[in-house]
Amino acid sequence: MNHRMALLFGWIAFGILMASAASADLKVWTLTRTEHVRRDAAPGTQVAVKIAAAKNEWESFQILVRCDEPVGGLTIVPGDLNGPDSVKIPAKDARLFRQHQLELTVPTARNKTFKPGWYPDALIPFRHPVTREPLGAARFQAVPFDLPANQTHGFWVDIYVPTNAPAGKYQGTYVLRAGGKGVEIPVTLTVWDFDLPRIVTIKTAFGWPPDRMRSYYRQRAKAGKEEEPKDWDAIESQVCEMLTRHHINCSPPRGIMVPQKQEDGSFRIPSENIAKFREFCDRYQVNALLTPHPRSVVKDPEAERDTLHAWLKAWDEAAKELNRPNVLFYTYLKDEPNDEAAYKYVQKWGRAICSQKSALKVLVVEQTWTQKKEWGDLYGAIDIWCPLFSLFKPESAAKRQALGETIWTYTALCQREPTPWWHIDYPLLNYRVPAWIAWRYGIKGILYWGGLSYWKGVDDPWTDPKTLDRRGKDGAGPNYNGEGSLVYPARAVGYEGIVPSLRLKALRDSFEDYEYLSILERTGLADQARKVVMPLAGSWFKWETAPGAYEKARATLAEMIVNAKK
Repeated sequence: MNHRMALLFGWIAFGILMASAASADLKVWTLTRTEHVRRDAAPGTQVAVKIAAAKNEWESFQILVRCDEPVGGLTIVPGDLNGPDSVKIPAKDARLFRQHQLELTVPTARNKTFKPGWYPDALIPFRHPVTREPLGAARFQAVPFDLPANQTHGFWVDIYVPTNAPAGKYQGTYVLRAGGKGVEIPVTLTVWDFDLPRIVTIKTAFGWPPDRMRSYYRQRAKAGKEEEPKDWDAIESQVCEMLTRHHINCSPPRGIMVPQKQEDGSFRIPSENIAKFREFCDRYQVNALLTPHPRSVVKDPEAERDTLHAWLKAWDEAAKELNRPNVLFYTYLKDEPNDEAAYKYVQKWGRAICSQKSALKVLVVEQTWTQKKEWGDLYGAIDIWCPLFSLFKPESAAKRQALGETIWTYTALCQREPTPWWHIDYPLLNYRVPAWIAWRYGIKGILYWGGLSYWKGVDDPWTDPKTLDRRGKDGAGPNYNGEGSLVYPARAVGYEGIVPSLRLKALRDSFEDYEYLSILERTGLADQARKVVMPLAGSWFKWETAPGAYEKARATLAEMIVNAKK
């Protein structure tokens, strides 16, 4: 078949699809709650969108479609949102995605409610996230999208409210188009009269995606599957841009914040490096920096105490020169100390560092209570405790907080039900509720392993969700869908870098929820805020599972903030 004949048949096929769409019953509905809508979901009835947000906040909604016949060429056309005083939130500033679905056939370990099927997760952007140019041909593209018969598929819309937007109602229309036909979707955005701060309060330590990506691509290049990216600087810039929009800390250029030994035995970070880091923090809204481990310069913290003190002093001086009080310096001293030798290590190193009351803080992923009495305790050796969701004990944590120590938290494989596990086949709300529980207990940070991009366990994360599969050849053993991976390799959609997921969006919303609560706390209204939080986030084992309850509570918190300003 020659090119002209192929083109002719293509247009005939497209015409048939359009004729089918015109006569078929295309169902279109919307959703604002934090939940997945799977391929087998029945149509909803809500078409109009009603959302609300503070200034300097992202707010989102889903547009969902289903039809009993195939429909070709679907796309979404955003409209301006017109508000008070002829101010508008332009359509061009909206960020649109199509939800990519993964087939899950094997449950995550201990998921007793698992249902096999197709789950949405990766978000294919309509445009390049940095240049905002349309994306070209690629393995997956957002639009135009050909909707198969009897399948539910979705689009995701992100709207950002700028700080100069007047409070009030903004209205406009989005249109779902298929050929010459269109379905109008009225959108109403209420802008509340307060701003979220430019740099969020909650700290994050999610690793650095480019580090994991380098390993993934080198592994694939070695196997002859695909070449490594050529421009890693561009990838790091794109990753920073995306993480910043989701309130997750980025890592500065390698080596920029490393104390250098001087001839007199002291250490210092060059002023030009601190200036570069200050610019990096301001640009990417950084509030925490993982520093090198002191063993890079000291082998024995007791025998080389003077050297250790000189190295810590460099961080004190750097903190003063940086002049960004919200930026925390911390070292990741030891990963999950689970035996006596590991406890002795933390005791020796941690107490040597903590005793100096340095600007550099010691973080250890461990609960605030001692695993075994014969190992001794870790008190005086840790500034930042980071227990698993399921190993958090309020009474023990409160004692450490009363002494000025800080609590973070994290999730991993060994969680116990019903803590909010972070996997594709668990409810999307599991990614939003931890920030509510964290605030309720005065927890200041959230940690997660994998650098967001743990892909090496699968050949293609776009088609295989089993990123951490520990089953043997006999099928026995645990599997964890999406473990360590909250983003996808963007090469599949037409650019180099990363693509967000629905789970990443839910995390972003959770960090913004935490900010509402933090604003009220800073205003002196923590007790009133706690009355709103307690029915939803009682503990890591008892929390509200209805997504709509959090939307209502968020609106209540917003009203409290607005009233406090009057």
